[in-house]
Amino acid sequence: MFRNESYGGGKGRTLIIAVAVVVPACLAGGLVYHAVGHSGGSEQDSAVRASPTSSPSASPTSAGTGGDDQKGSAPQADLAGAAPTAQATASPRPLNTTGVKKPLAGKVVVLDPGHNLNNAKHTAEINKLVNIGTARKECDTTGTETNSGYAEATYTLDVAHRVRAILLARGAQVKLTYDGDRAFGPCVDERARIGNGAHADAALSIHADGAPASASGFHVIAPTSVHVGIADTRKIAAPSYLLATTLRSHFAAATGEHFADYLGDGTGMTVRDDLGGLNLSTVPKVFIECGNMRNAHDATSLTDSAWRQHAAQGIADGLTAFLEGKR
Repeated sequence: MFRNESYGGGKGRTLIIAVAVVVPACLAGGLVYHAVGHSGGSEQDSAVRASPTSSPSASPTSAGTGGDDQKGSAPQADLAGAAPTAQATASPRPLNTTGVKKPLAGKVVVLDPGHNLNNAKHTAEINKLVNIGTARKECDTTGTETNSGYAEATYTLDVAHRVRAILLARGAQVKLTYDGDRAFGPCVDERARIGNGAHADAALSIHADGAPASASGFHVIAPTSVHVGIADTRKIAAPSYLLATTLRSHFAAATGEHFADYLGDGTGMTVRDDLGGLNLSTVPKVFIECGNMRNAHDATSLTDSAWRQHAAQGIADGLTAFLEGKR
């Protein structure tokens, strides 16, 4: 989601001049100490305190986080009489953020944008049956679209790009199963293998539904625990369910979208054993159906760029919470 006066005459003149010279030099040394040599406090605090534009009357709190860094500093009243020096007027060092640990550093996320715009041109290939353990299913489908022709594949890739940008900024490694660079597919079994091969900490397939026009809302799909043929989700069923519920709450909060009113008993959750992308996964993985493209209300949201950004934020926040062990 971000501190000259001069006096006339008499025998005291020499002493006064000497003090006027020594005080600025001492103060300059103090400023250099805070800007360069002092090891306490954050780098940001040090840079603020070294700035020549800091207010002479600023309190320790207004100058930064304060604390012990302020103890032993030159009195603020003396700073008003200090002549500027090269050290005092130098620009503060740029903040060093290279050592800041990002929340998802070391985590791997695989995003699976549902379908492919070119699938319709390759019906023979995508109709080929593949083994998903519990059955044999088509390699892929064309997906759905809104009544105005906005394709599900366009939506899913757009949102995947937005989610990727957010997760990359948080330090995650992000891999897409495809990035608009394939003639068709990939097939559902290959989509699962991509997540497995990346040893993903979490994988997500992004979709939008094609339910009857009267149905609306979003839902998340988790794998059931199956061990049939090449499908074995026993180890990932529980963490996938946790990912699903975490994602559900964050997506709802970010978009304001209600849980689907046409399945899952209004819980926004279903558990299935007939999706190859889930059955063949060996890493925690879920699907999200972000809305019903055939419903007028949902279609207005899905085709709106600002709403899609909210959707991406909700997805990224849900993935982040899951990976950080939060809800």
